[in-house]
Amino acid sequence: QLVESGGGSVEAGGSLTLTCVAHGNIRHSCAGWFRQAPGKEREGVAVIDSFDQKTYTESVKGRFTISRDGAKNTLYQQMSSLIPEDTSVYYCATRPVPFCGNYWYSDAQFNTWGQGTQVTVS
Repeated sequence: QLVESGGGSVEAGGSLTLTCVAHGNIRHSCAGWFRQAPGKEREGVAVIDSFDQKTYTESVKGRFTISRDGAKNTLYQQMSSLIPEDTSVYYCATRPVPFCGNYWYSDAQFNTWGQGTQVTVS
């Protein structure tokens, strides 16, 4: 089970940090953040593998940072310089493999999901 928090409404240029608490060990898993805007498909935003290698979608590079606290089984996403196009429901997800692989952006690869948290940028 994954539980996200930290969403909210901010003005463009602002920052938010999303938190995802896992009820289980995610230290050796591929973990990531996805988002889904109204009328659009869910897209991969960022992932981190068991060796802490991070991959980002192009549109958030330099603005978002994914991290993990293995001791707390918690995943984070720091988001800065937010723009209206970042408005979405954000989901954390995990899959029980050490590497995220070339298709990290595919939500079909992930088998455990949180309920989502809304981020609105105006």
